[in-house]
Amino acid sequence: MINIGIFGATGYTGVELVKLISRHRQARLVFAASENSAGMRLSDVIPCAYETPLIKAADAPLADVDIVFSCLPHGPSAELCAGVLKAGKRAVDFSADFRLRDPALYAQYYGHQHPCPELLPEAVYGLPELYRARISNAALVANPGCYPTSIILGALPVLELAALADPVVISDSKSGVSGAGRKPSQSTHFVEVNENLAPYNIGHVHRHVPEIEQLLNDAWGGDPKISNPQSPISILFSPHLLPISRGMLSTMYFKLTPQAAEQDWHHIFKTRYAGEPFVRVLPKGQIATIAHVNHTNYNTISVHQQSGALANTLVVVSCIDNLVKGASGQAVQSMNLMFGIDETEGLL
Repeated sequence: MINIGIFGATGYTGVELVKLISRHRQARLVFAASENSAGMRLSDVIPCAYETPLIKAADAPLADVDIVFSCLPHGPSAELCAGVLKAGKRAVDFSADFRLRDPALYAQYYGHQHPCPELLPEAVYGLPELYRARISNAALVANPGCYPTSIILGALPVLELAALADPVVISDSKSGVSGAGRKPSQSTHFVEVNENLAPYNIGHVHRHVPEIEQLLNDAWGGDPKISNPQSPISILFSPHLLPISRGMLSTMYFKLTPQAAEQDWHHIFKTRYAGEPFVRVLPKGQIATIAHVNHTNYNTISVHQQSGALANTLVVVSCIDNLVKGASGQAVQSMNLMFGIDETEGLL
């Protein structure tokens, strides 16, 4: 039995994690921490079926757990995870603190120096479809961002086969409001979101850009000088806020080499993901939608090969539930790998 602790249990990802652990046959929740709600039950704080008692982080019995999930914001999360590792336990961090290998990039995009740069070499990025073997042996896993998950899973086969004629990947991505977390802001207010579709941080400015580009370049199987040594593959990223609670859809555009344009890309995607338990490639002619994935740990992909004057353009649609495959479900998937049990346990 895997004994689990959660820090930041009252956020959307924390509640989703409690739900997943409650149906996991080889794990049990030992503690759930929330600084602002200690002494209450989870169901007192957010409407749900779980009467889990909440404690302060300082009172967390680390000696009684095997692994801790930190659902805290960047900055505080790194310091907490450092304490967990010092106690000899494993950690999965939901924040951005351990996703980027370069602390200078972290400081540039997150506005402060990295609190624990000495731990960066130890952290493993928690995307099983790309780093499964490394996750299995990890003590510290950086749980991926939701946008990067949807994008890299839709791009992996193209990158691994070095099929790009243009080093710029274009992604038009849309997310439900829960992707912004529980803390309210003007842009996530009901009146602002309802009956609206709002782009934000368009181009190359979103905090997920360096994370996405790190992944794209890890997967790239071709000439590292296709663009420039600092960032061979770049992302042109346009995120949008949808007036829905959850779900994420990324539509990506790739310029293919002449040789790659002649390949059957639907077959290539089906072959690449044939052994992946949580990636589904739809039949030709079908289009992936958020309804294919919500409340599941699946990533559903549709592949749209063009013809004629646009034969060198490939369009891929990639959908996930931002709270499951984009957060808590993916974290449980990594935990299963870390403890050598069925990767799908608690997620089907």
